[in-house]
Amino acid sequence: MTTAADILRSKKDQAVHTIAPTASVYDALVKMSEKRVGALLVMEDGEVVGIITERDYARKIALMSRLSRETDVSEIMTSAVMYVSPSQTSEECMALMTENRLRHLPVMDGERLLGMISIGDLVKGIISEQKFIIEQLEHYITGVRA
Repeated sequence: MTTAADILRSKKDQAVHTIAPTASVYDALVKMSEKRVGALLVMEDGEVVGIITERDYARKIALMSRLSRETDVSEIMTSAVMYVSPSQTSEECMALMTENRLRHLPVMDGERLLGMISIGDLVKGIISEQKFIIEQLEHYITGVRA
């Protein structure tokens, strides 16, 4: 069974993109765009204090007519960050994301941040697993008929 640690290892880009709570929302958007990610972990003194996503911008800035250059990340970030341990299975991660309508989950080993997985990472992993199973079944069927 695939774990969060396995998903992290399979990622081409394992960098975790972060931003300070005092940065402007505009700076967060620029960084998300440059890094081609939909979320940034908000870090202060090496500790995760929140997460900011494209959804936060859409719902808390754009729809409320606020100015992204004049609003700090800390004003719109989600402070109660849900995370998973490296040993949690992809199915557990998917269930947590589905139940809580999340697209990004940090992977934490105690207080240590290991990485971030997205719903896309999980789907890619599940597809890869299913492809492997199908190939194994095809080899079994082919071997039985030979």
